[in-house]
Amino acid sequence: MKDNYLNTQSSLAMKGAGYYSAKTAGAKTAIDKTLKVIENALKTIPSTEILKFADFGSADGGTSQEMWFNVIKLIREKGDDRQIEILYTDLASNDFSTLFKTMQGMHGNSQFAFQHIFSNVYVHGCGTGFHQQLMANNSLTLGFSATAMHYVSERPCLIENHVHMTGANEREKQLFKDQANKDWETILLNRSKEMINGGRFICINFGIDEKGRCLGNTGGHVMFNNFAKNWKQLENQGLITNQEFINATFTQHYRTLEEFKKPFENKDSVISKSGLVLKSCETMITDCPYKIHYLKNKDTMSSEEYARTLIPTMRSWSETVFKNALIDRSENEINEIVDKFYDLYIEEVSNDPEGHAMDYVHVIMDIEKIS
Repeated sequence: MKDNYLNTQSSLAMKGAGYYSAKTAGAKTAIDKTLKVIENALKTIPSTEILKFADFGSADGGTSQEMWFNVIKLIREKGDDRQIEILYTDLASNDFSTLFKTMQGMHGNSQFAFQHIFSNVYVHGCGTGFHQQLMANNSLTLGFSATAMHYVSERPCLIENHVHMTGANEREKQLFKDQANKDWETILLNRSKEMINGGRFICINFGIDEKGRCLGNTGGHVMFNNFAKNWKQLENQGLITNQEFINATFTQHYRTLEEFKKPFENKDSVISKSGLVLKSCETMITDCPYKIHYLKNKDTMSSEEYARTLIPTMRSWSETVFKNALIDRSENEINEIVDKFYDLYIEEVSNDPEGHAMDYVHVIMDIEKIS
């Protein structure tokens, strides 16, 4: 087994060179929906000499770029010309080069390249995971994180008969839940250290809603079940070993509303004593934009064309898991196996697209530090 294989910091990365943002339109749509929550938070944030923002788990920065542009635009339209620092954080393996080019209008949509458009805006990067403290004490004005904090800091076990905790057995699920609860407390404590009094942390994370729905599981085919089925098919064909099948265990846990809220409910908890208060917490579903486009254009768009737009959005964040699962293989062999894996999914959707989509299920939280 590969060194540090269970450690998220050393083994995870989104697909780079702008691929992640280009293929995750649904993530951007969900982020844009949170602008009103952020606008309301800005109304009550204390006056400070410098506005210090942070985007935790930012990937290449493209999905949140328009949101941050609108935040800065709103501040400037009110005549506020204070210096603004934005810290983008992700793992050391992240594509920070594309991120910095995006903010300066050298990549992606230059219309929202706020660092190039507005004065007194400074962008920084941090290649350390958000489970750790990333900023100085009492410095963060507004923190933001989207579709990131479902990743646990360490994988607590391998899932033997599936690839994701949503399909794990009860023992495996409990181990992931325990790790996620521990991580959530750690994340909140570190954000509390970083935040100024009156500062806010807006968090939009994958979770399980009141009806038991989660990413790729809102009715119809279940995305992670399809991942497991197709990965197992490669094992049955002799293309991967059983250990390689098991190795493809996602370091993720989708928390329920209750799990997200629990640290705030006890006044004697370490989170409450740190000064954090949960202002609001609600669920949100964002329909898969690729499915919407296909349904509107079924007369002119083939099912294969739909499959070849849908599967890349899944691949943008999942590919690393399957590549890292393969042991002692050449780069060419790894690429061939992983291409075959996603081709199986494309073939399935092409043959029968009904019920295939990747709807987003988020839990949106507005957290304030009051002391």
